[in-house]
Order: sequence, then structure tokens, then C-alpha cells
Amino acid sequence: MRGPHNFWRLIRTGATFERTGAMRVALEAMDAPPALRLAARVLGWPFQWLGLKGDETMPPVTRALTALGPAYIKFGQILSTRPDVVGQELADQLKVLQDKLPPFTAEEAKREVARELDMPVEELFSEFSPPVAAASIAQVHKALLAETGEAVAVKVLRPGIEKAFRKDIDAFYLIAQAVALFAPGARRLRPIDVIEHFEGVVMGELDLRLEASAAGEFAATTAQDAGFQVPDVHWDLSARRVMTLSWVEGIPMHDVEAIRAAGIDTMELGSRVLSLFLSQALRDGYFHADMHQGNLKVGPSGDIIALDFGIMGRIDEYTRRVYAEILMGFIQKDYRRVAEVHFEAGYVPADRDIDQFAQALRSVGEPIFGMDASRISMARLLAYLFEVTERFGMETRTELILLQRTMVVVEGVARSLNPRINIWEVAQPIVGSYIAQNVGPKALLRDLTATVRVLGKFGPRLPQLAEAALVRQTNLATPPPKVVRLPGWAWFLAGAASAGVLGALAGLL
Repeated sequence: MRGPHNFWRLIRTGATFERTGAMRVALEAMDAPPALRLAARVLGWPFQWLGLKGDETMPPVTRALTALGPAYIKFGQILSTRPDVVGQELADQLKVLQDKLPPFTAEEAKREVARELDMPVEELFSEFSPPVAAASIAQVHKALLAETGEAVAVKVLRPGIEKAFRKDIDAFYLIAQAVALFAPGARRLRPIDVIEHFEGVVMGELDLRLEASAAGEFAATTAQDAGFQVPDVHWDLSARRVMTLSWVEGIPMHDVEAIRAAGIDTMELGSRVLSLFLSQALRDGYFHADMHQGNLKVGPSGDIIALDFGIMGRIDEYTRRVYAEILMGFIQKDYRRVAEVHFEAGYVPADRDIDQFAQALRSVGEPIFGMDASRISMARLLAYLFEVTERFGMETRTELILLQRTMVVVEGVARSLNPRINIWEVAQPIVGSYIAQNVGPKALLRDLTATVRVLGKFGPRLPQLAEAALVRQTNLATPPPKVVRLPGWAWFLAGAASAGVLGALAGLL
């Protein structure tokens, strides 16, 4: 339940960071300004005794996030792929949040499986291992099918996870409401909309039937992608809190040394991770939106194996074209075109000066392209672009939040494999190919054909629809009748007259 009681949750968050020593470590890792460091420590110190103790064997930030719950763990997972933001040391510490969290017992998992599938586990599986991976929302067990002996991965939600996530999300709503109330300049970010979007994503992740469906669809859309695999779904062994996929062998993506030892070219692999993501997002409008190292493996042949399909992203065709043109504009340093795309899409208010906006975009792009390849960063571009669009009144585009966040995460994965990767060189052929197929004369002809096809479906009804639209427009254009406001004595006489008329009618009856 949302409400002021969530202030306790926020106080405990700050207190936990202070008690575990995470406050100082986090602020230093992110190079926070001295004033912010002082304010955070002064506000957190008096309440540290209220903070959660956490697992003292863990590093401070990992310890705090793990103690606070699943939503905070999700946040830590994202930061673990951004050493350029939090530093390499802290990023390495946070990697344990991806798939090495404390598990619940195999017996608890078996009870969940039996309850969800309505059959004893022994009749379904001849073997059921202890947990092989434990993440913030669920854990995975390796099992053998009783009928065929096939190896499968059985994913089971953590007991009580729904309630735990609800508490965290409610606290996030309080933060968003406070930002909207006390920081009017930040309202353009639509913080409450952002949390609503996050809530929808998380609630979908807590229903494994939806994840199984996402895995099946993703397998179909990426079937022709060379060097990329998605495990098969066992639908008869999947339900709301349990999902069963075919077992896949591979090296975890975060174990770069093991990947190199297997003779796999990590530089090529880093480029392939980035290019596959861009290709899937632009070509299909459907992409894996949680592509951190914990959800990726490398097969014996070098194939990238995707796991965990709880968070998937969709973008419509028009938004894909806009995103591609913005990326290509930056790649080609055509800042005027980038500005025009923002105006054409309605991202920037029409009353702003397009030339000034293009000049501001140049101030974003030029410093980045002048950097060494190892320092060119999509995260840095998005940060600079955010600053510029804020000055020109652009509102947060909720439909792009997941795409932008995933782009930053994927870049982090690619850079962990190849620290000197140049994301623009990797992106250019993919974005260029998409634009060649979807922006220009070919795309215009295809759009017109689709429009004619749609109109053909409504052909017999077009006259009626046109007439109804004209009638509505006419009614809107006709001014409402003028209301005559009579003085009080006139209303009294009118009432008396009405009573007389009604009395006369009653007499006639």
C-alpha cells in the first residue's frame, strides 16, 4: 500500500547504507560532489542503528543492497556492468548480485514445483539438483526428465518474492511523488510514469508463464541470427511460479579469462554482443532487456546463449525509425538532421529554435567523437543528451527508457570483453542497413501499400465513418445555446406558473 508509512522504508535504506559502510564507498566510487557526500553522511549517521546489518562477509555496497531486497538488487545488477560509472573494483564486487545470491533450499523449491504443476516432483524428474544459480527473483535447478532423461533447467520463484517487491516499489513511488512535489524542474522526467513502467515490467517478471511465452517468441524472431541461441521451452512443465527450459552448457559471460582459455576471440565476441542487440531491437522491435553478464553464456562453439527472459522490450516501427535516425545522425555528425528528427517526432516542443538545438547537439557529439576509442561511451552520450534536451523542454519518453537502459548495459558487457571497443564502428553498418531498408523511397512505398491495405479493409464503411466524423466536427464547431440567467423573482413566477399548469392538468384528468 502506498502512503506516508513508506518514509520508514526510505529511512531504513539510508540507515542500512550508513551502517554497512556502503554510503561512503558508493559516494566515493561515483565521485559525488563534496557537498552531497557531507549531506548524505550527516543525514544518514543519526539513523544508522535502524539499518539492516546484512551479511558481514560481503563487501559494503553488495551487503547493503542484498539486505534491502530484490528491487535494490536489480539496481546493483545494472551498476555491475558500468565500471566507468562506479569504478572497476565496485563493479566487480556487484557482479555477485547477478547469479550468486544466497539460495533457498531444494526442498522448498520442490514443494513449489509440486504445488504449481500439481504432481509429485519424483514423477516429473528422475534427478533434481541443489540450486545452480540464485538471482534476485528466482533460482535455477538442473534436473533430468523422468520419461526421457533429458537435462532441463527448472526456474522457481523465491517464496514471498511478490510481497517483497511490492514493498520496494511502494517506496519508489514515494520517492517519485516527492520529486514531483518538491522539484518542479524534474517533473518533465515524469518520475511517477517511470515507476509505473518499472512496476509493469517487474510484475510481468513475477509470472513465469509470461517469461516462457517471451522465450518462445524471442527464439522465433532470432532463429536466423548466426552465433546466437535461445533455450527451448517445456510448456507442459511450466506454470506461474515454475518454468522449465532445455539445459544449455556454456561459460558465464563474466568469466572472461575462461572464455579466452577456451580459445574464443573476446574482441569479436564483444562486437557480436553489441551488434546482435542493435539488430534485434531495430529489425524486430523486440529485444532482451536484461542482457547483463549473469544472463549470458558462451557455448563451446562460441555461440552467445541468452537466458532469463523476464524483462523484454518492445518498440513500434515508427520509434525504431526515429531511434535509428538519431543514432545515424550522431555517427555521421549530422547534428541538424538529429535536431530535425527530434522536432518531427514531437520530442522537443515546436516553439523551440531548431538551429540552437542543433548547435547544442553538436556540443554533445563532438567531444565524444574526439575521444580515444576506449573512452567512447553510449552512457556518456545519453548523459550529455539528457542535459541538452532538458534545456529545450523535452519530456522523458517512457517508451525509450528500457531501450536506453539496455543499450547502456549491453555496452558494459561488450566493454568487459573488449575494453577498447568502438561502439560507433560496430553500430554504423547495422544502423545504416536498417535506415536503407526503412527510411527512404522503399519505405515510403511500403508504407503507402500498407495504408491502402488498411483502407481496403474498411472500404464499405468509409462513407459512414467519414459522415460520422463530419457530424462530430460540426457539433463541436456549433456554439452551445446561450444560457439565460433570470433573477430570483422571475424563477419564482415561473415556478408558480408551472404549478398552476400542472394543477389544471390534474383537474382535467
